[in-house]
Amino acid sequence: MTGKNKRKPYATFLFAGPPGVGKTYAAKRLAYSIMGEKDTSRVKMVQFHQSYSYEDFIMGFRPTQTGFELKTGVFYEFCRKAADDDRPYFFIIDEINRGNLSKIFGELFMLIENDKRGVELQLLYADEQFSIPSNVHIIGMMNTADRSLAMLDYALRRRFAFFDILPAFDSTGFRAYRKNVNNPKFDKLISAVQQLNEVIANDESLGEGFCIGHSYFCTNVTINDEWLKSVVEFELIPLVKEYWFDEPTKVKT
Repeated sequence: MTGKNKRKPYATFLFAGPPGVGKTYAAKRLAYSIMGEKDTSRVKMVQFHQSYSYEDFIMGFRPTQTGFELKTGVFYEFCRKAADDDRPYFFIIDEINRGNLSKIFGELFMLIENDKRGVELQLLYADEQFSIPSNVHIIGMMNTADRSLAMLDYALRRRFAFFDILPAFDSTGFRAYRKNVNNPKFDKLISAVQQLNEVIANDESLGEGFCIGHSYFCTNVTINDEWLKSVVEFELIPLVKEYWFDEPTKVKT
């Protein structure tokens, strides 16, 4: 595509999916793939929460033994580091929908858009013009099974390229892993979980965003009866109880 229709490559991605589908793994693999190498010095990961603020992210006054001092935040430092380098940098935000994005990004919320890279704005706490370098890519991760959180608003959606990540039990990689495990009980459990996921996906109060991910069953340890029992009792059953907390009969089934 040429002329006005030519788009810049996305600098902001968002992986949405239930727990256990490998969002963190995929985010890091995407970063290293675009880099062309595994360089952890150009990848930074943080986790948003309800108390996370602009002062943590960009800059703000922090208490010291003698009063208050202006401190720069993690994203500010990351952007300054990337500005001195032409190579791609990746800032990964886990649980992005847990934070108040407008509050955390502040005046920089506009600057994460692809066509606003390099545009300068004056920072809230400093007499300084600041911009987000074009080589800084942002990857957000969102847990679709967390009912305590509202879905992301349109202002954020139009700034990110969204990718839904679903359980990959039928993928080539997981099939090879399953074959390597070579355990009939493991195979039976996976089949049961796949059937359960069909029920979850068809449930009007749940849907695909609540399906059980394949990562629950990926491990480097030897898979035996004890390991299978621990996954079922301590991870799967509590999850199902949470999903159908008002339908105990369905949980029992």
